[in-house]
Amino acid sequence: MKHNKVIRILFIENSQDEAEQILSLIRNTGTAVRPTRISTLDQLGKALDTFKPDVVLFNPEVKTFPAQEVVKAVDLSGRDMVLITHVAQMDTQSTSILFADGIYSIALRTHANLFMAVLKRELKALYSRRQVRHLESALHESERRCERLLDSSNDAIAYVHAGMHVRINRTYLDTFGYKTFDDLLGLPILDLIDHKYTNALKKLLKNHTQEGKETTSIDLIAQRADGSNFPATIKISHASFEGEACWQVIFQRQKIDPVTTVHEQRDQVTGLYLRSHILTLIDQAVSAATAGSQGQVLLVIEPDNWKDTVSSTGLAQADKLLADMATRLGTTLERDDVAGLLADHTFAVLLHTRQDKEIRDWINRMQQSFTERIFDVEKRSLTLTLSIGGSLLTKKNANTELLLEQAGTALRNAQSQGSNHYELYDPTMVEKADKEHSRFWFNQLQQALAQDAFVLHHQRIINLKGIDGDYSEVLLRMHTSQGEVQPDFFIPIAEQNGLCTKIDRWVLDKTISALRARQARGIASFFFVRLSLASVQQVDFLPWLHQRLYRASVKPTHLILEMNESKIVTSLRPVQEFVLDWKKLKGQFALGQFGSGSGINSFQLLHHIQADYLKIDRNYTSELLQHPENQEKVGSICQRAHALQKQVIATRVEDASSTPILFNYGVDFVQGNFLEEPQLLTTG
Repeated sequence: MKHNKVIRILFIENSQDEAEQILSLIRNTGTAVRPTRISTLDQLGKALDTFKPDVVLFNPEVKTFPAQEVVKAVDLSGRDMVLITHVAQMDTQSTSILFADGIYSIALRTHANLFMAVLKRELKALYSRRQVRHLESALHESERRCERLLDSSNDAIAYVHAGMHVRINRTYLDTFGYKTFDDLLGLPILDLIDHKYTNALKKLLKNHTQEGKETTSIDLIAQRADGSNFPATIKISHASFEGEACWQVIFQRQKIDPVTTVHEQRDQVTGLYLRSHILTLIDQAVSAATAGSQGQVLLVIEPDNWKDTVSSTGLAQADKLLADMATRLGTTLERDDVAGLLADHTFAVLLHTRQDKEIRDWINRMQQSFTERIFDVEKRSLTLTLSIGGSLLTKKNANTELLLEQAGTALRNAQSQGSNHYELYDPTMVEKADKEHSRFWFNQLQQALAQDAFVLHHQRIINLKGIDGDYSEVLLRMHTSQGEVQPDFFIPIAEQNGLCTKIDRWVLDKTISALRARQARGIASFFFVRLSLASVQQVDFLPWLHQRLYRASVKPTHLILEMNESKIVTSLRPVQEFVLDWKKLKGQFALGQFGSGSGINSFQLLHHIQADYLKIDRNYTSELLQHPENQEKVGSICQRAHALQKQVIATRVEDASSTPILFNYGVDFVQGNFLEEPQLLTTG
């Protein structure tokens, strides 16, 4: 069960531990949850208003919360949410009582799969209801907006049902010379046209209905109330009025010659479409791509060194040069291709129905036609080259703004290579390249494991309380021909391809060898090693680790396994069992990113995870001097941790001023590049 949003859950439970168990079950499905819990009935109304939960999980065994009061509070909140009662057992009598109290969804807490199925069903219904309300609201708003636009439109617009007028605007009345709406309501539309065009309009309406076209039009002679006629274009499209299917009819008087309209859309110098119109055509191409059209490409073209060219020829001759360029560009276009001006000397071309090779051939011909052409300007002759950037238009990038950005970026990249270059962006190829990139680094990881090409560093963790021993964190790097690669780059790829357990074992094997070597030199070292969730979930991992430590004669107390809080809260049960078994072997455990807020309460995790060290989340220790509120947070963590006999580590300490502040607030260890840069870890 995965959603794009975080689910807000309000727990009505006897204890925090019970809430945590349910929370862990939900998070193990990969669902992001923001939880809270209340303990008294007085808190319920306020929690519903301020927290605004999506789900209320109610345990009827909580005696201070009568079911009827919970249902009443949920209803009074006025918000749409899910109320699920989770019971330990289900029988006819108790179920009937809950239904009578107004509970409509019940799940067994003892059956995890059933509980998750009920939660998934209720959330799906909740999101559907919210989506329906959103769409209804959007529809009503659209209808109101359409009504306002209809009444203020300069076009004569009517809605026609079964051939009769059912809604008209003021312009429609004025166009046909009627005084009131009642004069036209119920009047057949055929009565408003010259009888010579009756059959043509009937045929148009019939074909429009049968073929399901979005919009059709026809030129005809319309007839006013006084019997006078005027030429008009009638446009018909599907619509609805008061829930009934009908036609929207627009009468446009032919006041402007179509040739004049086209002329107004073009630049007077180049004859190409103006920016506003070419953007409209790009919008149409994007809509076609969304509907499944293929083979379209947007090209952005600029002459190279245009500024120098204008300086040498003079600004007065620039228009003539642009006109010559536009003429040459126009000769390369086919019937469905269009070209326009995006800016002063930036051309946009939309090519339709081309294969990849045909697009590249067109670009090559275009560039070659310019390099071979001699442009005459006054008494001067010069040559021009073009830089071209383009983006193939597919469903993946069917967005006008994104398409223009991709084509513009491709143009800048082409220009950075010098004159007369082009670059073509292909969203499909980019996706393939990403997959190829992942495969490449997967092979690199496998090769690194096979050839021992990983490298270990260690960074000292400075003790502020005089505790004996040398503490360090083990840091993994991968050696490649380009240098060392950080784990933030390759670990996600390892996780995707199931290589984390092999990497963990390699790291631990080398770390144990380093501990044994230091032990032989009389150095009491303690190494923190990060562990992946995949290793924790492997049945044979801990026996392997124990055996490896035993063979090396290294005590488990010198190895501190570490996991981040955010990883643990999504798989609490397996981590809890692993740590318990590790503690039985006298091993130590550290909880990273502590205080990051990924659970109900970070300290609540300590009821389930027996951590020895808490590594404070870096957000609280970065630029500590400038954030007094973070200093107080660190002090609060230290106070509560020490009460539980846990030691606190501050990471990412990067300035001298932070250390005394951390010491004063009770931090036990500090770690950071300011104190010591990572060093190569030797295993011999």
